[in-house]
Amino acid sequence: MKLPTTLCLLAASLLAVCQSNAQPNMELTPKQQSLVAIAAMEAKGDIEGLRKALNDGFEQGLTVSEAKEALSQLYAYTGFPRSLNALGTLQLVLNDRKAKGLKTEAGKEADPLPEDYDALKQGTEVQTKLSGAPFNYTFAPQTDYYLKAHLFGDIFARNNLTYVEREIVTVSAISALEGCEPQLMAHIKGAKNMGVTDAQLHEIPTVLREKVGEEEAVRATRAVAKVYDEPAETVQTVDFSVWPKGELNTAYAKYFIGNSYLAPMDSQNGGPVNVTFEPRCRNNWHIHHKSVQVLICVAGRGWYQEWGKPAVEMTPGTVIAIPPEAKHWHGAAKDSWFQHLTYMTKVEEGSSNEWLEPVDDESYNKLK
Repeated sequence: MKLPTTLCLLAASLLAVCQSNAQPNMELTPKQQSLVAIAAMEAKGDIEGLRKALNDGFEQGLTVSEAKEALSQLYAYTGFPRSLNALGTLQLVLNDRKAKGLKTEAGKEADPLPEDYDALKQGTEVQTKLSGAPFNYTFAPQTDYYLKAHLFGDIFARNNLTYVEREIVTVSAISALEGCEPQLMAHIKGAKNMGVTDAQLHEIPTVLREKVGEEEAVRATRAVAKVYDEPAETVQTVDFSVWPKGELNTAYAKYFIGNSYLAPMDSQNGGPVNVTFEPRCRNNWHIHHKSVQVLICVAGRGWYQEWGKPAVEMTPGTVIAIPPEAKHWHGAAKDSWFQHLTYMTKVEEGSSNEWLEPVDDESYNKLK
């Protein structure tokens, strides 16, 4: 079809997506979710991402003591350079928040250890609990000592983070490290032994996808699936450097299932908008009264369906012109991210959008 020369910016209601994953019904608390993002950003060396994650964490009740402890612990998993860079970033964030008059709780420092504290003994007990059985690294006795006495003895003994929080931090950080899948799986198993619930472990990939990145989320998803002996779907990703992912839009959460993202292409001149849907994300059935919506798939795979008609698969290059008064929905396939450009045309006076019922799982799951 020939596209019109004048494009109208799609109404905000058409571009809205579901709420972020920081939802009340998640088992990971908002503070724990912030620790997921902070740890992963530290591990991947994303300073700007870390700044945002730290600020978000402080707004969710994270204390300075907890942030320092998490970033200090991570030197054992990501190395001193990453840890020290992150601690330096934390200092800058705190200075900035102070200058802006933002409230930041100092928190409680770890209690001092008793004078007769035996780090090797205590660390051996902690490592045994985490591993599920006594563990001795006889191939490298000195490393075995460092793990027991220093990591699980000295560091894990500090009580300004719980064992659960420490393992959430560790799993999240290793998820951001390429080539460390065996260690990631070992710590997922260890996290279970330390009290992290099954639901919390399954939610870590969700938070990583929302707050950190797709690569980290996929790595965590596959590791969790292997540990729990669950089928791991192969998810088709897209290159966000070609078509930007944009920002999460929560304005009309009740009309969508799953997360979607909005990136205006040329908002000043009324250009089209790129909408990115995560796998399984789709909007409710809806109707555009007195206007035509155009969808142009640019990446991934998705679906478009009009009421009473078979669903139409959308792949790069597919163009759909949705006529006025047609009840329809569109969204991503189960196993793929999906991006489409969208705009409204032939908009008449009194145009509006009518939101209807969700696309039920039974109907959606039948789509191949």
